[in-house]
Amino acid sequence: MAAGDIRNYALVTGAYWGFTLTDGALRMLVLLHFDRLGYGPITIAFLFLFYEFFGIVTNLLGGWIAARLGLKVTLYGGLVLQVFALIMLAFLQPDWPEAASVAYVMAAQALSGIAKDLTKMSSKSAIKLVVPAGAEGTLFKWVSRLTGSKNALKGMGFFVGGVLLTSLGFRGSLFAMAAALTLVLLGTVVALPHGLGTSKKKVKFTTILSKSAPVNWLSAARVFLFGARDVWFVVGLPVFLASSLGWSFAGVGGFIASWFIGYGIVQAFVPDLLRRSGGSVDGGTAQFWAFVLALVPVALVGTLFAGANPSVSVMIGLAVFGVIFAINSSVHSYLILAYTDADKVALNVGFYYMANAAGRLLGTLLSGIVFQLYGFSGCLIASALLLLAAACLSFNLPRGVSASVTGAVAEAE
Repeated sequence: MAAGDIRNYALVTGAYWGFTLTDGALRMLVLLHFDRLGYGPITIAFLFLFYEFFGIVTNLLGGWIAARLGLKVTLYGGLVLQVFALIMLAFLQPDWPEAASVAYVMAAQALSGIAKDLTKMSSKSAIKLVVPAGAEGTLFKWVSRLTGSKNALKGMGFFVGGVLLTSLGFRGSLFAMAAALTLVLLGTVVALPHGLGTSKKKVKFTTILSKSAPVNWLSAARVFLFGARDVWFVVGLPVFLASSLGWSFAGVGGFIASWFIGYGIVQAFVPDLLRRSGGSVDGGTAQFWAFVLALVPVALVGTLFAGANPSVSVMIGLAVFGVIFAINSSVHSYLILAYTDADKVALNVGFYYMANAAGRLLGTLLSGIVFQLYGFSGCLIASALLLLAAACLSFNLPRGVSASVTGAVAEAE
């Protein structure tokens, strides 16, 4: 990449990193603060419902807005909304009635959810614009680096949120994060070039629904892939660790944070991991790894029923799941960019991440329902079924659009 492209990539990535730290920290702040206030798990889950729901709406409309006005507008909009959501939460009063507090936090979380998906869609779309046309191996490498670093920083954000809550309190932590993110916003506004990601053609509102078959099939597979993760990860896993295995809240939070950091590190080096298999990355790659991932929750259920140590089994199972899930997610993140051209990247990436948000919402809802009815093993079985659905949908992905894994790694070295 040219020096100017590397600079733009670094600026977009830096803004995304700054946002991601506050996003992870905010979730941990809200969870721990309201748990300390005595709110029940169902009530706390409702606090994040709008966060996931508005991600669907945001990704659907955000791509159209970015295509008309430029990725800078959606990137800045996401950062501004997150600052506003942080300040809004800082004015929450502890003596408010529970219903008013829940409604207020849900509204703030809705803004944060909109901000998250505006920022993510803008950052990942921008990579397509700074990587030279035809450099598919480079594209795969840089998509993996950005996505992996984001997930590692999200895990770090969980830890930062707990530290801030202990040292600065709920309100002080929120003001500190708002100030830090404001500095990130100002630096990005000054440095990024004008017109990044604006479509050269007039983009009609009707184009928000993708008409590309590969994008549609990949988006459908994405719904089930992320639903499969969250169906046991959002509610089932932390409740199982805390209530059934007796882990402390700090232990649960630290373990989940470590998982995200490890998952992000693996994701950043997926091109290196796939190099050993040779060939290229295409729809067949997505199909294969979805089938492999479906075996992990099935195997974990088997070990639990066989009477193996549940703590050891879950830790090993989560580690294996994290590695294979990272491969799946990175392959998807590359393919959505490979299936589109620069002029339509914001629209297609927005549509694709709408499916991503829908999968998280599906998984979050199913996690609570399935765990209550069938326990942790039921969540794992549901995860396997959702992954099988993702693998079957991937049969429809084209095999010709691909990246040379060897080339990607050679450039990285």
